[in-house]
Amino acid sequence: MASVSKVSILDYFNIVFEGENGKIESNCKACGTRIQAKRSVTSNFVTHLKRKHPAMYDDFVKRKDMKREGYSSACLHSFTTNGGNPRFTLPVRTGTGGGALVSVGGVGTLEGGGGPGAGPGVTKFDRHDPRQVLISEAIAKMIVQDLQPVSVVENRGFRELLQLLEPRYTPEPQHYIQGQLLPAYAYQAQLATRQAVASAHTLSLSLDLWRSQTQTASGYLGVTCHYLASDWQIRSALLACLPLTCSSSASRVLADFDEVCHSHGVSGKAFCVIADPFPATSTARPSCLPGFLLPPVLTNGQDDDSTDQALDNGNNAEQWISNGHKRDGEEEDWGESWEQGLGVCRVDCFSRSLEQCVREGLRSSPQISSTLTKVARFYNYITSAVPPEKLIQVFDGWLPGGTRNLHDTATDWAAQLKILRRLLDSVDFLEEVSGPGEVALSSSERALLRELTDILEPFTEAWDMVHRDAQRDTQLDRHVSISLALPCVLGLRKHLSETSTPHCPALLLGLNQSLERLLAPILENPLYITATTLDPQFKLTWSSNPDWHKQVLLEELSKHSTASPPADLNTDISPQSQTLPTPSPSPVSSLSRPCKLFSFIKQRPATQAKSLEQELSVYLHEEPTDEEALHYWRRKTIDFPLLAQVAKRAFTIPACDTVVENIFSAARRLLLPERGHVLPKNLETLIYLKANYKLLWT
Repeated sequence: MASVSKVSILDYFNIVFEGENGKIESNCKACGTRIQAKRSVTSNFVTHLKRKHPAMYDDFVKRKDMKREGYSSACLHSFTTNGGNPRFTLPVRTGTGGGALVSVGGVGTLEGGGGPGAGPGVTKFDRHDPRQVLISEAIAKMIVQDLQPVSVVENRGFRELLQLLEPRYTPEPQHYIQGQLLPAYAYQAQLATRQAVASAHTLSLSLDLWRSQTQTASGYLGVTCHYLASDWQIRSALLACLPLTCSSSASRVLADFDEVCHSHGVSGKAFCVIADPFPATSTARPSCLPGFLLPPVLTNGQDDDSTDQALDNGNNAEQWISNGHKRDGEEEDWGESWEQGLGVCRVDCFSRSLEQCVREGLRSSPQISSTLTKVARFYNYITSAVPPEKLIQVFDGWLPGGTRNLHDTATDWAAQLKILRRLLDSVDFLEEVSGPGEVALSSSERALLRELTDILEPFTEAWDMVHRDAQRDTQLDRHVSISLALPCVLGLRKHLSETSTPHCPALLLGLNQSLERLLAPILENPLYITATTLDPQFKLTWSSNPDWHKQVLLEELSKHSTASPPADLNTDISPQSQTLPTPSPSPVSSLSRPCKLFSFIKQRPATQAKSLEQELSVYLHEEPTDEEALHYWRRKTIDFPLLAQVAKRAFTIPACDTVVENIFSAARRLLLPERGHVLPKNLETLIYLKANYKLLWT
């Protein structure tokens, strides 16, 4: 290794390849693991030593400490408490620039903190120092997690905070983080995603579109891979986030999607493609209760104009889309290209179809908007006039500043509906303690709102089941299979057929029509029937005609057990990818072979392989269980090998939104000029890293 005077993290690695732009590949001297990174960004090497070889990492840190100068006891001053024990230690500054250190009551403080330096008594870290690298990595993580503009590192307050926490740290400039550090992390994420996808047992793909109303970019295309890992857990990775331009047509998007699939080696592996059924109207705004205006909490950089924009609540959705890039005839062109380009392996995202169903139902009943506007004024009044200790009895965690953010409730119809129900349950109490006068709700208005909440309650339940209250945490590795979709549609149809409403007939009619058009086709879709039946908690308990559904199921299972590929031009699924792999024979114990020693043991009858129909018959004969589906099929692979192979594929299809779809919604505010003028290319990198955060940094 190098001498103490020249200590480098690369001393612990053998460089085997050097490419362009400083890219290197090195093998760890301890374990031989190959690490790929840039020479200027050594965090990969430091992280490997810290996680895999703690002793070597400690040795590296000690050698770096020995190299440093200026931190001897002569240039340190220990501040003590009244008891004489050291409280903390800071370097004594002898110069006049940047402020001086003084002691107040035994506690070190900073005066004149306007200067950027740490004083002549402090030796700064060099760029490859492990402490410098880890702090820079933590700053990059913060920018990615919070989708902050990279310009935050140039803010004076941020730099003063870094100076106080670690005077030896040298703040990295904005151009270094944006031009080198983040792209290096993106390169590492690409390597990690390709490695994970290459080892996947089976996978499906999601295609997400986001349209922006700004003039800087038309939006983004996200391609997400949902794959079954070796531990039988469904995981997701964002393969690419590509910018869309105003001229991006359906054929251009499909060509980009095809290129991403080929570059990641998933063209011949994808079982299914989940695509937005409404690509021409894809925006970052979800459905909202019309007129239910709840003021969002202002964030840094937002002003009253952005607040007014947030309060729009989607009432001007059509205008917002037309101001973007939707043109006459575009929806029809997209729909036709979508079907031709993605072929028979495409399925609609159930979560978005459910949301669109609610949106169309609410749009068909314009008379409820005025009542919702009034109840929103009532809500805004009581949250400002009623003491918090009384409101907590009604709203609990839904209060401003509570566990839920009002910004979320202003753009989420399900959350708004929950607020409305809590409000109606305690409206008499709230009117009594607030005395709102003219904003009080009449008996007819209360009846209309009560009907509204009763009609939409099952839709809210379906929404919560699909999202599992995890949409707020984009780092959570969540996956809800499409096996939940068919029972939800049956439950919603039954609810609407049994509901009578004197105050909201238009809403009931609109929901019925949109459900039959958007969701009812699921009930006859063989893929949904297969996924639901192979879910051990459902099997065929939902079916009103089990014999017919069993026949449909057998035909679908047989189709995926043959070598006939679907007619799909974009994903280029090969015949080999559609053929179920032959299960490898299990190792045979040596004790199972006949021998004189065990002649007294009765010989087991030879087991014959079951046919697909026999496996299905035995599976359906068992009682349903609440066991998690993939856990069940992992345990039952030996008993039902053919069914298990199809189940593994079907359960890779999600019913919920992807992580990148939720990030798109959060990133919309970053395109505002007040948020630091984030460049589209930089935002694309932040979205990609945030979606793959868990894969990259855990």
